[in-house]
Amino acid sequence: MYLSYFGLTDNPFSIAPNPDYLFMSTRHKQALAHLTFGLQESGGFVMLTGEVGTGKTTVSRKLMQDLSDDTQTALILNPTLSALELLATVCDELGIKYKGGTASLKTFTDKILAKLASNHQKGKNTVLIIDEAQHLLPEVLEQLRLLTNLETNREKLLKVVLIGQPELQLLLRRNELRQLAQRVTARYHLLPLTEEEVGQYVEHRLSVANLQQSPFTKPAIELLFAISGGIPRVINLLCDRAMSLGYSLQRPFIDYQVMMSASFQVLGEDIVMQRQHASWKRRYIVSFVVAVLAGLLIGGLYA
Repeated sequence: MYLSYFGLTDNPFSIAPNPDYLFMSTRHKQALAHLTFGLQESGGFVMLTGEVGTGKTTVSRKLMQDLSDDTQTALILNPTLSALELLATVCDELGIKYKGGTASLKTFTDKILAKLASNHQKGKNTVLIIDEAQHLLPEVLEQLRLLTNLETNREKLLKVVLIGQPELQLLLRRNELRQLAQRVTARYHLLPLTEEEVGQYVEHRLSVANLQQSPFTKPAIELLFAISGGIPRVINLLCDRAMSLGYSLQRPFIDYQVMMSASFQVLGEDIVMQRQHASWKRRYIVSFVVAVLAGLLIGGLYA
């Protein structure tokens, strides 16, 4: 409803993982670079982890968008599967035909390995991307490792991208998965945006939606960072609600008060006040440490 009011041609704060809206912060650039580098290496696995809402899925969509035309990609969004179900899903994604109800682990494995060999002969790479990979069962991960056993003298014929929350790191530390962990050639943990990047993030998404002048005031952005903690998904939710509220109030700008009201509506007053207090406390601690270090430095110069 607020799009025409603010002169937008698209919803800039949708939480859908649209790679066209990906804000390439330093960390997101590094994440994409690590994934791209890992897929070029000889190992079978690369891994991207991060807290909920930090943009992992959007980075994976950008990775898929940037892959060369000679790459066949299989994407699994729901990894809460048994080993048999996972192999069946991989077959579906790779266009491998099989008879339903009669397939076994061996049948699926043989068909997938044959497909990998066929793609390699045609000069095609094969990449399997698994989102929410922290939900994978250890036996399913082991089955994936066995799939990556097919290799030439130089590289694996299947590359697997594991994307998940920090629990994925803990999962791969399990003793029975040590062989798989050793095959991870690149890994990156995606952190939230900094305060400066939050403002840049908002401006970037608005510009993609063809609005060059941001209606968000500096105090509103500072409050946005304090409440969101730099998590892109939370930023999107808060900004979307703030612009809707700004439209309903017929405000030309999104100021501190509008952002606070939007935050109350999205997260609830208790959570907002708690996060704001925590942000003020962090700022106080950082300022205190900086002041102490500056005092020690000055004292040392005059000693």
